[in-house]
Amino acid sequence: MNLHEYQGKLILKKYGVPVPEGIVANTPEKAVDAAKEIQKLTGTDKWAVKAQIHAGGRGKGGGVKIAKSLDEVKSYAEQIIGMQLITPQTSAKGKKVRQVLIEQNIYYKGESETLEYYISILLNRRKSCNMFMYSPRGGMNIEKVAAETPEEIFTEEIDPKIGLQGFQSRKIAFNLGLSGEAFKSMYKFINALYKAYIESDASLFEINPAIKTSDNKVYAADAKVVIDNNALFRHPDIQAMRDLNEEDPIEVEASRFDLNYVKLNGNVGCMVNGAGLAMATMDIIKLSGGNPANFLDVGGSANTKRVEEGLRIILKDNNVKAVLINIYGGIVRCDYVAQGLIDAYKNIDKIDIPIIVRLQGTNAEKGKELINNSGLKVHSVIYLQEAAELVTKVLK
Repeated sequence: MNLHEYQGKLILKKYGVPVPEGIVANTPEKAVDAAKEIQKLTGTDKWAVKAQIHAGGRGKGGGVKIAKSLDEVKSYAEQIIGMQLITPQTSAKGKKVRQVLIEQNIYYKGESETLEYYISILLNRRKSCNMFMYSPRGGMNIEKVAAETPEEIFTEEIDPKIGLQGFQSRKIAFNLGLSGEAFKSMYKFINALYKAYIESDASLFEINPAIKTSDNKVYAADAKVVIDNNALFRHPDIQAMRDLNEEDPIEVEASRFDLNYVKLNGNVGCMVNGAGLAMATMDIIKLSGGNPANFLDVGGSANTKRVEEGLRIILKDNNVKAVLINIYGGIVRCDYVAQGLIDAYKNIDKIDIPIIVRLQGTNAEKGKELINNSGLKVHSVIYLQEAAELVTKVLK
């Protein structure tokens, strides 16, 4: 589950990771009130006005502004709230901004230079460990740094059995080129960040940039946080942060019926039970000349209602030109799937694209008989290769 920046920073702050003082606002008036409150707390006379959407690169799209007065806070908030923000990480349509984060300025002048770093923690699946990825050249162009000077991207693998060790935190701070008080601040920052990552069951913490201020403090100036969905039952407070406005509406609807749905960009809708079978089905669609339009796993306990809702969701994608339903009846009964498909035809106003159904396993013959006797324009097959060849045929 993705979080907004301000939500991620609430988690960081809880675990002792220094973050700028900030207040979220959904109107220009509330933005000004927030700026006044932050001024009382910190004495700042400048504020960052930051669009809150689930996408990076907001500054490049005009979604981050530095205000030097309360009038500018209001003006920038008026510009940003309600805008359709397009960034390198959104679609061409962009995302609507519904709220802004007003934050204290941490780029103040002092005896030393303010510096930006890139620091992230993620799961290294290949090595089955957590990993810090970091660079002394953080900021808006980190992708360019990774492409052109990869030697400036460092990694530190953390054994999950023993956790982050002190020498590793010191190594990270050293590789970032820090010394003295700044080194100590970064050491504490790294340890607190890892604790937050582990205890919140996150799959990604990305801090870009982490700021070393002119008085050698270290702050998380930005925060991209992704929480492992499988662990949300342990964190009802984090689960309550879910913003459905930021998610694909079809995927949100699918989740209401416990359907595992991910929208893709192809032309063949898929309905399968089991993630492995779903991946194999998408492969066979691709090999047959089509492109999968989605990943949809109805699960092992699929019933007629879930099959019907699954088909409804697939058909909401206008790019879908054919549907392949591939069910192996191990736990689920194939006749239930067949009946769900028949019910869907009766309840959905118009289905004018070809549907190919392959049923194997428990009550497969009974399911095939139900479909054949239903009078529906459904292609029923036995073998996966038949299904692949039929996908090619109907698409042509």
